[in-house]
Amino acid sequence: MKILKQQAMRNVLKGMIPLCLAAVYFYGWRFAAVLAVVAAAGVLGEYLMAKKYGLSMTESLFVSVVLFSLSLPPTIPLWIAALGMLFGVVFGKMVFGGFGKNIFNPAISARAFVYISFGGPLTGNFVPAVPGTLGWFPGGFGYWLSPIDSISNATPLVTGAGNIADMIIGSIPGSFGETSAILVILGGLYIVYKKAANWRIVTAAISSFLVTQTIFWLAGAGDAFNPLYALVGGSFLLGAFFMITDPVSASQTTDLGRWIYGALFGVLTVLIRTFSIWPAAITFAILLSNMFAPLLDYYLKERKKKRSAAKKGASA
Repeated sequence: MKILKQQAMRNVLKGMIPLCLAAVYFYGWRFAAVLAVVAAAGVLGEYLMAKKYGLSMTESLFVSVVLFSLSLPPTIPLWIAALGMLFGVVFGKMVFGGFGKNIFNPAISARAFVYISFGGPLTGNFVPAVPGTLGWFPGGFGYWLSPIDSISNATPLVTGAGNIADMIIGSIPGSFGETSAILVILGGLYIVYKKAANWRIVTAAISSFLVTQTIFWLAGAGDAFNPLYALVGGSFLLGAFFMITDPVSASQTTDLGRWIYGALFGVLTVLIRTFSIWPAAITFAILLSNMFAPLLDYYLKERKKKRSAAKKGASA
């Protein structure tokens, strides 16, 4: 079966290459094993569904594979990673009719399934290998899995404190691809430059996130903490650049829709982080935003039609 080529998806994959290399550097070669298992599960699931219903496989599958792998913690059992990807491909994409028809982001669908079904393995706290521990080079390239502290350690996102420099570089606890803010930003800017991600969605997401987080932080609401820590200490940037900008599940019709959609994601992330038991929040914020995107597109299209009809009527 041929795989439909998609240049935009290739550009997204290129933007994630530094994150994959960093995942090996900070955590060891186990990331490569997780990526391989997830890829095999994703290809199998999409191939069987595509063959059954006469659909085409697409290169977007590999974007979902890499994003899901980067969102996982270093010690995730391989079978759980594979099962999660199968769920994301089958129930997050193919049951809707394949690429272009799915409502939800497949990678986030996979993560939500794993998060809800296997909370322990996914939400455990891990300590990555840092340059000061393994040396600047080869770092994790000389390890299967970086040393893990046997004592439970809260991530900077949970504590609301930490070294900003470490958060920017990536030598902090977290999932494979979320810890290095600078690499996420650089990769994200690359896909925006290549127009594989819409800059309006990214800008609206980050702006609304910072504004809302700052308001809650200054007001002392809930568990709100320093906006800068909140921005670089978790997976928000990965979600804002690589996940919420998925061209299928995002708002697609108008620029206004993209601004509203991105802002919705930023606000929802802060609300869920601040007032719920899920400090990461990104998974649920993206799924909720995906859910409202079709309604948003429909409303704005109808609004545009009515305005056009009104102008024609006035000029007649």
